[in-house]
Amino acid sequence: MAAPLLTDPKALALHRARALRAADPAFFLLEEAADEIQERLASVNRSFTAPVLVGGSQDFWARALRGISGLTQVPDQPMLGLAPGAHDAVIHAMALHWADDPVGQMVQSFRALKPDGLFLGLMFGGQTLAELRACLAEAEAEVTGGLSPRILPMAEIRDLGALLQRAGFALPVADSFVRQVAYRDIFHLMRDLRAMGETNALAARLRRPTRRAVFLRAAELYQQNFPAENGRILASFEVICLTGWTPHESQQKPLRPGSAAARLADALNATEHRLK
Repeated sequence: MAAPLLTDPKALALHRARALRAADPAFFLLEEAADEIQERLASVNRSFTAPVLVGGSQDFWARALRGISGLTQVPDQPMLGLAPGAHDAVIHAMALHWADDPVGQMVQSFRALKPDGLFLGLMFGGQTLAELRACLAEAEAEVTGGLSPRILPMAEIRDLGALLQRAGFALPVADSFVRQVAYRDIFHLMRDLRAMGETNALAARLRRPTRRAVFLRAAELYQQNFPAENGRILASFEVICLTGWTPHESQQKPLRPGSAAARLADALNATEHRLK
């Protein structure tokens, strides 16, 4: 029996297209992610000749990363349009959090890379919208007596590092940064999410309009529990950055246990106390 889908792909595509058409899109987090991608590629100090980007909002990424020479794009579908061994860098840009099978996306990226190829993935992490999640859940429980899926469940950084290894990548690294954004109220936060293309596209989402009383109560709870200066509220966005390489003989290897040529105690100028 097939596992139930987490994401409704048609709804996600509609949300992304609506954000691109918006007169005032809210792509500031995507723009920061684009800057992060370019900085990380520059820090590698290596020229990539066949990089490819996997992600939604293709028009946005084409503009934001136009400085990356030779960059091609494929959409973040369950089956990625990537030929085996065709690329020396795969950039998975702010889309893995919507994937039903993030490990499968990483494995397909791994197979598309040449030896010593780079995988760089950016995605929203588990701290994202923690405040909104808590307030909506409490408000809906109070007003309706139940809960419905409203905010995407997002992975924690400690789990994602392990997924890189499961996919076969060498030298895996997972790190993150958190941005806190001040909003006038919960309704302006939700307006920005709509203008990002990041509103609720869960397959199990409520398919009827939510009672206004739920949002009014959530707004009260948000103001009480997560206030910012000047009567505003705070919203957190965590971006997790994943880096891994396809194995190659030139890469660093861990030393064999017991092969060290110097003692750690000597390096630290400390007294070593042996265990009994």
